Amino acid sequence: QVQLRESGGGLVQAGASLRLSCTASGGTFNRFAMGWFRQAPGQDREIVAGINRNGANTYYADSVKGRFTISRDNAKKMVYLQMNSLESEDTAVYYCVADVNAILYTVPATANDYDYWGQGTQVTVSS
Repeated sequence: QVQLRESGGGLVQAGASLRLSCTASGGTFNRFAMGWFRQAPGQDREIVAGINRNGANTYYADSVKGRFTISRDNAKKMVYLQMNSLESEDTAVYYCVADVNAILYTVPATANDYDYWGQGTQVTVSS
């Protein structure tokens, strides 16, 4: 059983930065593709970013390209989301996700690809 735990959310002003962290336990972390999704009130969940098993490949939603960076540390079993130049539209609950059956260089981009989800961490950006 894989468990994911997010941290690092909070309330910030527009233009500020936050770094989300996700700790994984269970399974073999370096065999997981990882990602971040978010869901704002009244909206569908959407992928924010994804990263393949060894960190060589990444994927970003158009809305966050150039502002957010996903990274991972396989030795620590952690994945990060550095969020810069935050906007009020980034306000959402952010979820860490894992695809435990990922092919090495694949970065899954849809919710159905991911097998495990964390509980989520709230990010609120005030304008």
